[in-house]
Amino acid sequence: MRLPEPLPLFGEDYKRDPYPLYAELRERGPVHRVRFPSGVAAWLVTGYEAAHRALNDPRLGKHHSRGNAAWRARASIMPEPQHSQLQVHLLHQDPPRHTAMRRLITDAFAPKRIARLRPRFERLADALLDELPPARPGHGGSTDLVATFATRFPFLVLAEVIGLPAEFTERFDRDWGKVVQPVGPDDPGRPAYEARLRGLQGYIAELVRHKREERGRDSGTESSADSGTGSGTDLLSRLVAARDAGALDGAELDSMIFQLLVAGQEPVTNQITTALTALFRHPAHLAALRDDPALLPRAVEELLRYDSAFELTTWRFLAADAEVSGTRVPAGDSVIVSLCAANRDPDRFPDPDTLDFGRSPNPHLAFGHGIHFCPGATLARTELHIALETLLRRLPGLRLAVPDEELTWIPAVLARGVGALPVTYGCPFGGTGAAG
Repeated sequence: MRLPEPLPLFGEDYKRDPYPLYAELRERGPVHRVRFPSGVAAWLVTGYEAAHRALNDPRLGKHHSRGNAAWRARASIMPEPQHSQLQVHLLHQDPPRHTAMRRLITDAFAPKRIARLRPRFERLADALLDELPPARPGHGGSTDLVATFATRFPFLVLAEVIGLPAEFTERFDRDWGKVVQPVGPDDPGRPAYEARLRGLQGYIAELVRHKREERGRDSGTESSADSGTGSGTDLLSRLVAARDAGALDGAELDSMIFQLLVAGQEPVTNQITTALTALFRHPAHLAALRDDPALLPRAVEELLRYDSAFELTTWRFLAADAEVSGTRVPAGDSVIVSLCAANRDPDRFPDPDTLDFGRSPNPHLAFGHGIHFCPGATLARTELHIALETLLRRLPGLRLAVPDEELTWIPAVLARGVGALPVTYGCPFGGTGAAG
């Protein structure tokens, strides 16, 4: 069957299950012309080897200035001034600027530091489950795990890691996370989208002022770099100090905070939902994890491969016309890698559509590869491990409260996840508070 050209890469059926389409595209070749809801056309890379090459290809730059006029006409739909002020973060930078900016954040997400903080994260997860409605005898309990856990847990963890003050943690509006789901200028949802942008930008400006004032007040006092609050040692304070020292400009500072607050939380929220959805669809696997938590390290890797929250990468561009895996791509056209399609490639993963907790090795691309490999990968893995272990330990009989087909998948272009996850459960075990 002849596919439309460019192939529309959106719609409810596609977001619910993109894998049959990805399988067909891989069979036809590694690179395809596709179209996104904004109307922008792109070149989609689908196979594992082709994806690995593209993610490591120095010809493919990320800075938006590389995009041609056709791309800019439709893809740059975040309005000004926010586009210029919030879109110069790491995901849109090339070396050497990318190298210098990335160096400012890597210590905060170092594996040894995350390991030291892990007990705090575990207490946060338990405390959230303490707040769930108690199960009634003969009826059990019910909740939306997105609202009560999957959104709250990653953000509380992120606040600890980057040093977000408690008052700012409480004030953060999760609706601001929807700025990664842009709508076009003529969309009826455009006013609400622009209001989210203004709200988030105002919040970031207040946060920068607070951190600058805090650093001035606390100069010369001691604090722990792991305290999440402290006198200039936390990540947010160090980024503000880098701006004041000239290592970052104002837009770069705001953009990096924007990236931390949104990209540091939303993908983990989505990954918790995709992992739980996969487990609900595979009850034997869920039971195996509950009975033997030692399976969790490999299970986490397999769940990341099986249905990654990072479905597609952000844009890449060639500076001159060139071939990408055998396909001629014009300069300035956008190239996007499908991480989900690469992770289901049968040439790299035997029986790729099977959820297999014994899969080894498992070199999935859920966090990308190359210089743009996700700096928060260790943190994300740790959060997913803690989330699954805590939920399965504390909530016996955890299961979906609605038919699977009633789950609504978020319409974000680059991400996968469900907007709500209604569940039921039995009496919680091992609590630390009143519900335990």
